[in-house]
Amino acid sequence: MSKEKDNPSNQSLISITDEMKKSYLDYAMSVIVSRALPDVRDGLKPVHRRILYAMIEGGYDWSKPYRKSARVVGDVMGNYHPHGDTAIYDSMVRMAQEFSMRLMLVDGQGNFGSIDGDPPAAMRYTETKLGKIAQFLTEDLEKNTVNYRSNYDETEKEPEVLPSQYPNILVNGAGGIAVGMATSIPPHNLGEIIDGTIAYINNKEITIAQLMKHVPGPDFPTGGIIIGKDIIKQGYNKGRGSFKIRGEISIESLKNGRERLVITSIPYQVNKSVLNERIAQLVREKKIEGIRDIRDESNREGIRVAIDLRNGVEPETIKRQLYKNTQI
Repeated sequence: MSKEKDNPSNQSLISITDEMKKSYLDYAMSVIVSRALPDVRDGLKPVHRRILYAMIEGGYDWSKPYRKSARVVGDVMGNYHPHGDTAIYDSMVRMAQEFSMRLMLVDGQGNFGSIDGDPPAAMRYTETKLGKIAQFLTEDLEKNTVNYRSNYDETEKEPEVLPSQYPNILVNGAGGIAVGMATSIPPHNLGEIIDGTIAYINNKEITIAQLMKHVPGPDFPTGGIIIGKDIIKQGYNKGRGSFKIRGEISIESLKNGRERLVITSIPYQVNKSVLNERIAQLVREKKIEGIRDIRDESNREGIRVAIDLRNGVEPETIKRQLYKNTQI
């Protein structure tokens, strides 16, 4: 057989190692840039940015009436995000949950799930429009403030980034696992972040210690207390760190002489009903003794889980056992 037949001119030999390296790197960069990690400029992943932009383009402004969620999802999927409608709706739902977002970018009407882990209603039953704070992410789009790029089929244009007027990545936080890279940024208080931003604008040489006078630490939508300041300093200085969040438990004295523990806040992303079930399980297994009854009295005003104690039980002891044995 001739050499020409073995290796025709329209073919080239490549190393499988080189091809795997190149293809995997391309895939990794695609996941990092176009899916899993937020852009530091507006704090949004592509799906969230496309949802907000589609709502602006569709006229679903905070000052207008609510529109069916299914219509918004259809606009996003058809024009900008050619992936499953479930992925788009799940992302939109999270932006409308007050227990997930420090500032809700989407204003939802209907069942958008709960802190107890209840799923949201289907998109055909719920209604949405832009949250009021979202105007400070999308204002001045029409004034050529940001660059645009073609959408997936080159029939529309979409912004590469939104013209954010505040550091959304710090206010709402972010979490994402990409390929060889991940991020986990906790949410912060808007007022503190604005004060810190102004201080930085006025003094570009400001130190992290000076910034922490304006931003003492994260601020979670479900409340809770961060234990220890040193670990926060380490996170802000090094970019790496973790901290423990403790839910708040207060003690109430009842008229009959008994006492009651009341849980008024829980750590971020802890499921309240799972927490309550865990406490009940510990009581059944007699790992915590002295609890007479547990009632979840939470409402739209906030979290309130009442734990009635037996006579003669020291509430501080039960409190310590709850901190040790449960997710609180």
